[in-house]
Amino acid sequence: MMHTILGILISAIAFYIGGYLLSGVQMKSFVQSIIVAIVVALLDYTLGTFLKVITLGLLSLGIFTWLLNAIIIQVADFFLSGFKVKNFWWALGLAAVVSITHAILTSIVF
Repeated sequence: MMHTILGILISAIAFYIGGYLLSGVQMKSFVQSIIVAIVVALLDYTLGTFLKVITLGLLSLGIFTWLLNAIIIQVADFFLSGFKVKNFWWALGLAAVVSITHAILTSIVF
């Protein structure tokens, strides 16, 4: 349970940093980044798993997983009012920033 909470907080920090660094991403507050992290985690668990099963042959390419993360970020943008991503390219950039930041923070915390 604590591992999941820490993972969500690390993701929230990564989304907050991404929102700060990328002008095409708008986030109201850190609380909003926590909500985004939870929604993206739920979407990744449901929609992401479905998309990964459908595209099983392409998943060996890390770039395709990056594209799926950008799609999930855009779906989260559709559902959340305080989180806006201008277009797919900004979603790709946010996916990259979140992935790199999450990896660095996870290696420090765990």
